[in-house]
Amino acid sequence: MPANTLPATAAKKPARKPPAAKAPTLRHERTFRSSGVRYLAGVDEVGRGALAGPVSVGIAVVDLECQKPLAGVRDSKLLSAPERERLEPLVRRWSVASAVGHASAAEIDALGIIAALRLAGTRAWNTVVAAGITPDVVLLDGSHNWLSPSGQPSLFDEPVQEIACEAPVHTKVKADMQCLSVAAASVIAKVERDQAMRALHSEYPGFGWDVNKGYATALHREALRNDGPTPYHRVSWRLLGGELEVLQDGELQEAGA
Repeated sequence: MPANTLPATAAKKPARKPPAAKAPTLRHERTFRSSGVRYLAGVDEVGRGALAGPVSVGIAVVDLECQKPLAGVRDSKLLSAPERERLEPLVRRWSVASAVGHASAAEIDALGIIAALRLAGTRAWNTVVAAGITPDVVLLDGSHNWLSPSGQPSLFDEPVQEIACEAPVHTKVKADMQCLSVAAASVIAKVERDQAMRALHSEYPGFGWDVNKGYATALHREALRNDGPTPYHRVSWRLLGGELEVLQDGELQEAGA
């Protein structure tokens, strides 16, 4: 090799794109047919980690005897807003029954997030039952059954209507990614909650809820620092990680002041 000549380097291989997530199917839901299940309710929640606005629970019921897949549906987090808006009416028509229930920020503060999830889910469940469909079983995203009635009396017991979900509840981690009924529930819950946050944005435009939907973006946090919480904030939470504390008399102070 001549002096001062560098060895040729191998051409870089183009970076591989990560594989696209597989579309959710009804494969898991159909395993329940062997136990005599016909109507299965896919359930998912949105808004659990937001600083403001309601927590919302969607239910999409499928008929395991005749339900066919619905193209394009994914976990709502994997879809753009226009895609969700397009799919929402399709999901509603595709489902045997569907509903979204909400629990307000004030209810989250009064009951805690788990009981508020149960309250929102119960409201959605009652809507489905009132439409004439009582699901045989529930498939819930996650690892914890927050939907079934609490075993012990609590503040949650008073606002709940007489009917509550008494169907068996099965949980599945990442069900919103794998199970079409749960992905469908996530779409309708996300669209309805986003609509609610856009409506609240018109009352308090400085917080950017039309964009951040109540989550802790930089703009949202800065507005909290400057203006304090609104009636739609979950004031029982440490909204700025301890930067602000809400006193019982409603006044706002800097933490440590």
